[in-house]
Amino acid sequence: MSSQTETAPRRIRIFDTTLRDGEQAPGFSMTPERKLDVARAIARLNVDVMEVGFAAASPGDAEAIAIIAGEIDGPVLCSLARTVPGDIEAAEKALQGAKRKRLHTFIGTSPLHREFKLKLGTDEVLKRIEDSVRGAAGRFDEIEFSAEDAIRTERSFLIEALQCAVDAGANVLNIPDTVGYTSPEEIHELFSDLIARITAPEGTIFSTHNHDDLGMAVANSLAAVRAGAGQVECALNGIGERAGNCALEEVVMALSTRADHYGADTGIVTQELYAASDLLAKSTGNAPPRNKAIIGRNAFSHEAGIHQHGVLANRETYEIMRAEDIGMPANSLVLGKHSGKHALRARLATLGYEIGDNQLAEVFETFKTMADERREMTDNDLIALMAGGDTIWTWHLVRAELRTGTKAMNRPTAKLVLDHKTRGRLTTIGHGTGPFEALTDAFCIAAEVEGTLDAIDAHQLNREMDIEVGLTLDGDYITGRSSNTDVIVAAAEALLAAFNNYDRRARSQADASEAA
Repeated sequence: MSSQTETAPRRIRIFDTTLRDGEQAPGFSMTPERKLDVARAIARLNVDVMEVGFAAASPGDAEAIAIIAGEIDGPVLCSLARTVPGDIEAAEKALQGAKRKRLHTFIGTSPLHREFKLKLGTDEVLKRIEDSVRGAAGRFDEIEFSAEDAIRTERSFLIEALQCAVDAGANVLNIPDTVGYTSPEEIHELFSDLIARITAPEGTIFSTHNHDDLGMAVANSLAAVRAGAGQVECALNGIGERAGNCALEEVVMALSTRADHYGADTGIVTQELYAASDLLAKSTGNAPPRNKAIIGRNAFSHEAGIHQHGVLANRETYEIMRAEDIGMPANSLVLGKHSGKHALRARLATLGYEIGDNQLAEVFETFKTMADERREMTDNDLIALMAGGDTIWTWHLVRAELRTGTKAMNRPTAKLVLDHKTRGRLTTIGHGTGPFEALTDAFCIAAEVEGTLDAIDAHQLNREMDIEVGLTLDGDYITGRSSNTDVIVAAAEALLAAFNNYDRRARSQADASEAA
């Protein structure tokens, strides 16, 4: 047995800053209520530390910290503070309801920060560090000190500043790449040197905090871990200032998937990653890109025929992780012009079509012609394909009208005119907090089902809007997709596709039940 196998993996602490560094980025702000929802999801991940805000930044931040501190149990809760008494007092007050609380105090140490932002000399910076850390002693369970812009700080002064902090009582020393400037080789050497040269009590944690300005935040964080860092500061979906922070889901899954290389683990409940990421996206109105590592829609999807054939035979041929490991629905085969017969047959089988080789060859030829004209073949396209081009859908959209406004009393209203294959023409009116919800309500009234609009994914491609919706209808999750130059028509047709998919699924289940 190898020594690597015999050695227990090193425990890396995960410091989540989604609600502080992540939330303060432009376009990602949340109300205290939304922050609490996201905090619950982050707590379910089993993170070690949750930085919930910057108490002195605004009354709203202080309120959100206090609300979260009064409810969330599990992780250590943390507030950021400058090295000034007022900030530390604000953090202490906001965190008073927390079972375990940490102060995260910081000051710029680089020549740029000292000269242009702080206008302080090195001696004055050291005094600020000592006074703040020593003054916070006994008021928090843990004290973390960050040397802001550490990467561009002279090595000798950085060591002096960190030594000052630990001597004053800091338990955690954070060496942040505040501007995303470093490289994996550079940060590995830096952490190795700092850990060797700073005299600290046993149990002192060296922490890494990396921004993604040059696209290396995760790589730099992993390099720091290899050099001895015991804490990684990161955010869900990689959100944060400018290009964002080290992505929590990426660094966690890298350590998990390559445990053989890093010899470390995190204790994160990875099956909660997708749900937490999805909730954050909905709470901020910012969905991660399709090709985002780990939690993007394409992360476990395949369109190329060779890849699809391999995945159908054994998913490990092209997947190093399982979608289930992060709580994402199982891997999907995206049907498009690059897809092969194996994937087409597999998708048709899920729709209730069992076809032989001869019929598959005929259908595949038509499929390729249709796929050349579309970015992706939807279930509705496949149903039409199997019907020989004649639609067998339950619903047809005749007209969609929307009315909305900026005044509170102008509640969005949708009017739909639909044709049903047996009930004839129907006209319904729906309402909602937004136009898409109003359209969904109108469809639900027509279909006589209980439903909610759970997700909207919209992208503009040239002049067309491509819209995909996710709905829960009578407890079942259904998707639909459409494209149109008119965004309202695209949304209505995407909902139409979802309701037709719902009806098709219900009929397939009924047929299967009858056959049994």
